[in-house]
Amino acid sequence: MRASRPLAALTGFALLGIALTACQDQASGQIVARNDGRVVQTLTNPSVRGCHRFPGGVTHVTNLTQSSLRMYTTRDCTVPAGGAYDFVDIGATDQVVRATGLWNSFDFAPE
Repeated sequence: MRASRPLAALTGFALLGIALTACQDQASGQIVARNDGRVVQTLTNPSVRGCHRFPGGVTHVTNLTQSSLRMYTTRDCTVPAGGAYDFVDIGATDQVVRATGLWNSFDFAPE
């Protein structure tokens, strides 16, 4: 049975819409985490939702995604009393300040 052109076009647009919606849940690109020069973790196209933990603390982060990051010293993406988060912009590399301690988690900054 042949499908009509309008039905085929509508189906194609629906599939394209579903594919584009699914892509919005991921940051396109990579995040490279290092501890004193040694690569600890490389994340490719990570989810933009929720808190992400590093396996142990990291001293350097390179953000090669299309989204900005917020870096935390805590394991659960919270700001400790009297503390703050660090911001790593799109395409930037940043190094933790020794006085604040290692970065243990990150999330994506709202756009």
